[in-house]
Amino acid sequence: MLDEVASWLPRRSWRAADRPLDLLLEAKRSTSVSVVLPALNEEATVGEIVSVIRRELMGPGAPLVDELVVLDSGSTDRTAQVAAAAGARVVARDAVLPRIPVAPGKGEVLWRSLLATGGDVVCFVDADLREFSADFVSGIVGPLLTEPDVHFVKAMYDRPLAGAGGGPAGQGGRVTELVARPLLNLHWPMLAGFVQPLGGEYAARRSLLERLPFPVGYGVELGLLVDALHTVGLDALAQVDVGVRLHRHQDDAALGRMAAAIYRTAQVRLSRGHLVRPRLTQFVRGEHGFEPRTGDVDSQERPPMAEIAEYAERRRVA
Repeated sequence: MLDEVASWLPRRSWRAADRPLDLLLEAKRSTSVSVVLPALNEEATVGEIVSVIRRELMGPGAPLVDELVVLDSGSTDRTAQVAAAAGARVVARDAVLPRIPVAPGKGEVLWRSLLATGGDVVCFVDADLREFSADFVSGIVGPLLTEPDVHFVKAMYDRPLAGAGGGPAGQGGRVTELVARPLLNLHWPMLAGFVQPLGGEYAARRSLLERLPFPVGYGVELGLLVDALHTVGLDALAQVDVGVRLHRHQDDAALGRMAAAIYRTAQVRLSRGHLVRPRLTQFVRGEHGFEPRTGDVDSQERPPMAEIAEYAERRRVA
């Protein structure tokens, strides 16, 4: 197993600079590319991300991206207006597949985005990134255009905890290091070579994504990575170094909920038996000392999009 990972790393790990934009445009041919930004109250950052993608990857001189969609999951700020003004097509989560009641969570938005987009390659980018570089898109889309055997590509990057120059480069991914990486190394060691297994920037062929179940919450990145491994094999997975990722960090309570959801996602994949619905208790200091706060752990999943009648009908008509 270790030999397999050691062999995979140099063959399936690249830098964004390895594939210049002119090479990607030549390789693109008739392949269409959709970029999806899942967004919830990201008015401070979403506009700049949209502007960079449109300016550098959608202009007449660099038509790499064919479709740019901001999937708004119920923002109460001006996320939708800012994104639209910057040039994105904004789609409300609740307007996609309305016959199925909406579940809260990022994975729910990503799953529904497959029905709201049409690209052969779908690229997901978190909407809270700061100092955004177009390499986050071109870097991870690149192998899917130039390597026919690659089906799923994750971004890898330095992730400073306190922003640019404000902390050690490798300390931003706390849930990755404390939960996801140990789980992968212990249970799916073939995935041990992924630098950022939980990163929100990744691209895949639609033909793969439509076959995968989507955990509706925080576990979506781990779930997709594990299921992609079992569906297409390690050699069809890759990663690309895109530099530095700066974004808003979660507080400890949110990280605890994220960690529990990720553990639950792994647990479901390890055993499809009769598992109780888990709950997580955390503590906050109140007027009379520490008070418990208990809530359900994200465990709902959506079926492969290929099984949804509306999606199958759209694909048939197209």
